[in-house]
This record gives sequence, structure tokens and C-alpha cells, in this order.
Amino acid sequence: MPLLLGENLEPKLETSIRESGERVDSHIAIDPEAEKRLIRKCDLHVLPAIMAIYFLSFMDRTNIGNAKIQGMTTDLQMKGSDYNIALFMFFIPYILLEVPSNLVIKRLAPSTWLSAITTLWGISTIGMGLVNNNAGLIGCRVLLGIFEAGIVPGCTYLISMYYKRYEVQWRMSLFFSAAILAGAFSGLLAFAIANMSGVGGYGAWRWIFIIEGLLTVVVGVISKWWIADWPETARFLNDEERAMLVSRLAEDVGDATMDRLDQNATRRIIKDWKIYLATLAYLGVVNNGYGGAFFIPTILNQMGYKATEAQVRTIPVYVVATVACLATAYLTDRLRHRYAFTMIGLVIATVGYIILLTQQHVAVGVRYFALFLTVSGGYITQPVLMTWLANTVSGHYKRAISSGVQIGLGNLGGIISSNVFLDAEAPLFRTGFGVSLGLLWVTGVTCTIFYFLARRENANRDKGKRDHRLVEADADNLGDDHPHWRYAT
Repeated sequence: MPLLLGENLEPKLETSIRESGERVDSHIAIDPEAEKRLIRKCDLHVLPAIMAIYFLSFMDRTNIGNAKIQGMTTDLQMKGSDYNIALFMFFIPYILLEVPSNLVIKRLAPSTWLSAITTLWGISTIGMGLVNNNAGLIGCRVLLGIFEAGIVPGCTYLISMYYKRYEVQWRMSLFFSAAILAGAFSGLLAFAIANMSGVGGYGAWRWIFIIEGLLTVVVGVISKWWIADWPETARFLNDEERAMLVSRLAEDVGDATMDRLDQNATRRIIKDWKIYLATLAYLGVVNNGYGGAFFIPTILNQMGYKATEAQVRTIPVYVVATVACLATAYLTDRLRHRYAFTMIGLVIATVGYIILLTQQHVAVGVRYFALFLTVSGGYITQPVLMTWLANTVSGHYKRAISSGVQIGLGNLGGIISSNVFLDAEAPLFRTGFGVSLGLLWVTGVTCTIFYFLARRENANRDKGKRDHRLVEADADNLGDDHPHWRYAT
């Protein structure tokens, strides 16, 4: 089989790379039909469980937007910036604990770690429905941030360990689509729960948190036996399938491994420009995603729709975004190209923000259409950025740390989005829309720099300008610094 390290490159050494860091020679002839069956089996056993917990994760962190228009701020006597503070307090532990969480999951079975934190954040969500003041709400949001911190980097790391580089985008977008659909389902559930106001003496907004939290706890417990572990120990694979999977992934990686986190490896990770650019790009677009999740119900409410009508009208926005996300995933993997698709999404979202910034001159229906553009455009770009970085780094430790940094620090965009949609500016929200538009083009500029630097580095490697690394002391632990590795563009 051809080695997918770059175009027109011949296979080097095939190796089996185990989580322990061992490298053993392997050369397994793989039957194409057997390989297709293996990939389908991985799809069925790896993706559904982590999609389910990510669906719940995003719903539980953003359902506060639905609760807000169902009376939460009134019952908790929230004033001024209290709501914004409750939003951004979630992100402090969420950002700080992303990388440590990925170092923990590398040492534990993913099924153990992910199921445990899912159950714990479900309990935190239930707590939000039982609090009596703003301080209690903030405390529960902090706990939610602590326990949710490991979900996205852990799941994306797990996906990257089962698939080749140009098989990842489709799976990553399927995973990511769970978060988009969570926005639709949260609106639908909030609409249904609106009729529970007064049940048990609780307002409808409390039942949003309690019911969704209980669902998360149940799924968290079940997921201990549902989530797949690392390929080397996964129960759904037999020995023949395991050997085939490890062989095909080793063929994809070639010599570009990083299975020791020693001083040289740490230095290479810290000095890697790709991680910093990808993180900045992610920050710019993640602000868009959180802004929509936290404030679209409020924006629709301010457009004149009643609370229940606003909840229902969020649903088609997220359904269309899901279709756009998955269509992009299919095309970008098929064409083996990332950059152009990030820019397409940014242009679509930009049109939406221009409409919203001039909304006093357009009809309500046009403003509503603009929400489709901003949400769909953002969700075209965001999962591609996650996969693009994963495609350009190699080695267990490099992947674990880079995904944690990108998603962790990139979620600073969530803190920004929490604080720029100001009630005092309703219904125009000029600061929120203006900042979101500006950050989108921080992403655009950063993606452009990333693209041209990656192309330049690939050209240098084609010319042999990085071959000197093959005689360095850590030549067997270079990761994506290996001269045979080529960056995805």
C-alpha cells in the first residue's frame, strides 16, 4: 500500500507503534476488502459513544442560553453582567485542564476517564437546576468546566489513533456534528420543558438543567462499557484486526514517531509554530460558535419572538449547519485539502455578520437568515481547523499535547464571546457582532500564514534541507520534524 506521508513518497520502514512506546517491525499484507470491513467496524465502535457524550457535553455547557429566556435571570435575581460572568467562569478551569487531561487519558483507558468525567459533569448540570442564587450557579459552572475539560481533546486524540490522516476529517466532522445538533436538540427540549413550569414547585428553566443533567449521568455510567479503548486493548478487535489496524497506521506515520517525552521532544513541541498558529485560528472561530450557542435564543427573543418561539427557531439553524459541516468533511478528505475550506466558511459567516451589523435596515426574516450564515460558516471552518493540526503533527505525545493546547487555549474565544454580547446593547449587539466578525478574520489571516508556511516547509523537505535531522541524537523520536513527513495543506 502507498505510504500517505505526502505525494509521491515511497514507503520507508513500517512499524507497529504501541501506547507503551515500543516500536516493533511489522510488514503485514492487507487485503483491501478486509481493510474496508475493519474501518467500518471502527466507525461503529469508536464514533457513536464519543459522539453521544460530546452531544451531551455541548448541550450541558450551552443550555444556559435556553434557561436564560425561560426565567433563570429573574428567579436568581441576576443583574448587569451576572449572566456574562456565569458564562466565562466555565472557561477558566476548562482552558487550564485541557492539556493535563490529555496526559491523563494517555495513561488510563479512555473508557474509564471519559465515562467518569461525563458522570461528574452531569451531576454538576443537575446542580445548576437546584441553585438559589447567582453564586451557586457560578460554582456549578466552574465544576462543569473542570469535568468537561477532557472531553474534546480526549475524543479527538482517540479518533486520531484509529484512522489515517486523510480518513480523519470525515470522522472528526461526524463527531463535531454532535455538538451542532446539540444546539438544535437543546432548543427542542427547552421548548418541550417550557410546559413544565411549576411542576414540583420548580420553574421551567430548572427542569432544563435537571432533565438534561440526569440524561448525562445515565449515559456517563453506561459509557464505561460503550467507549472504545486504545487500539492495542480495544475489546471489539480480534488479534488479526488489531495487527492490521496497527500496521496500516504505522504505514501512514512511517518514521515520524514521537513516543518519548524527553527533553528534546519537549523542546520540539514548544518550538512548533504550527501549534501556536492553529490555536490562534481556532480561538477566532470558536468565539463564533459559543456566541451563537449562548446568545442566539436571546437574539431571536430580541427580534420579537416569544421565548417558546425563539427556542423552536434555533432548531433549523443548527440542522442546516450540520449538513454544511458534513458536506465539507466529505469534500476536504476527498480532495486532501484543508485551507480553501476554512476560507469558504469564513466568507459565508462574514456575510451573516454584515447583515446583523446593519440589521436595523433589513427585515426580521433577513436577520434570521443571517443566523444561518454565521452558524453554518463557523461550523464549516471549525472542525477543519481541528483536523488540519492533527494532520500536520505526528507522534503520540505530540498529538496529545497539540490537541490539548489548540482546544484549551483556543477556548479563550469562549471567554471573549461570554463578554461581548451586552444586554445594554440589545437588540443590535454591535459589540458582539463586531468582535465576532473581527475574530473570524484573525482566523483567516492565521490560516493563510499556516498554509504558506506549510507549503514552504514541504518544499524544503523535498529538496533535502531537513535530512540532517536523520543523524541527530533523537532521530528515532522526531515526530513530524522527520524529513519524510509532509504537512497537510
